[in-house]
Amino acid sequence: MLRQAIAVTILNLKTLPTRFWSSLVIILGVAGVVGVVVSVLAMVTGLSSTMAHAGREDRAIILRGGSDTELSSTLSRDAVNMILDAPGIRRGATGLTLGFPEVVLILTRPMRNGGTDANVTLRGVGSQGLALRPELKLVQGRWFKPGLHELVVGKSAQRQFAGLDVGSQITLRDKEWTVVGTFESDGDAHESEIVTDADTALEAYQHTLFQSVTVQLESPASLPQLEAALTANPQLSVEVHRETEYLAKLSANLTKMMTLIATVVGSIMAIGAVFGSLNTMYSAVSARSREIATLRAIGFGGVPIVASVMTEAMALSLLGGVTGAVTAWLLFNGHGVNALGGNFTQLVFRLTVTPGLMLQGISWALAIGFLGGLLPALRAARLPVVEALRTL
Repeated sequence: MLRQAIAVTILNLKTLPTRFWSSLVIILGVAGVVGVVVSVLAMVTGLSSTMAHAGREDRAIILRGGSDTELSSTLSRDAVNMILDAPGIRRGATGLTLGFPEVVLILTRPMRNGGTDANVTLRGVGSQGLALRPELKLVQGRWFKPGLHELVVGKSAQRQFAGLDVGSQITLRDKEWTVVGTFESDGDAHESEIVTDADTALEAYQHTLFQSVTVQLESPASLPQLEAALTANPQLSVEVHRETEYLAKLSANLTKMMTLIATVVGSIMAIGAVFGSLNTMYSAVSARSREIATLRAIGFGGVPIVASVMTEAMALSLLGGVTGAVTAWLLFNGHGVNALGGNFTQLVFRLTVTPGLMLQGISWALAIGFLGGLLPALRAARLPVVEALRTL
């Protein structure tokens, strides 16, 4: 039976050139499904990677109790001082704890493409802020000086928004601020932000409260100790998050939405591709009815016939899947896009087409091929031999 299946399959595949256009319908249909699914999931992967790279396991972020994001959090200076005195925070050579309060503000700036206004995060950092974020690397100009109205812009924000080049001046709260530098941070979420001195930002905006405190832990295992100390303090109402977990939570809703879109759109397209495959394979079986009947008449069983039709359908779908996955990789891998981030500001990230995503797309293709070939294969195996031979 195995030899029969191999022989019939080889014979079937040799006749594919005679059905070139109908076979091309299957290949292109499946390629379209896989291309869409892989490209949308590449957005999910790129966004998750961008947010994950912005955090470290040995850093923690403290927010006001009940706050989901930094924008909804406020912390007084007294609260900041109590937080920085808690155990579990690493101390520097001077004996001071390694931590700093941050101010998070929202600016509206025109986009380079189209000129429409969009939100960008202005992050005010404390005196130790830059030292505790070694991933922020200056690539042009210099860092801001405390007390001066100076800004340093992330590379992604600079590419996305107009008027943020080094040397440019922008008006914030009726005062001129100068862009004095550009930084990069390995393509993570911070590259979509603007940073300045925290106290200068508070003074300019006439605020007295910080949004969060970021601290360097003694070790990643020190988080429970810090959390226990802070939650036990009756003068504080705060929540402690590991930085990586907090950033992952910020992007969770968006990644879930994009995954759902990929699944729904991909499923609708896949259903269309299955019907296209069914139509093509039914036509192929009808065109080969006399050939199939002859094989059955000389002793070939139904299983080899089923195997040959299923192999054709799966092979065409596999070719379509590979075509779609490779096309998605060529067109979209590394392509920069922007979306609304957790602080309702624009976040720039790059689509990431991984080998795992390509294999996932190809698995969709094989599923389409299986569903699209099963019924035609069963019909071919049940084809009445006598009726088919009468057409000879």
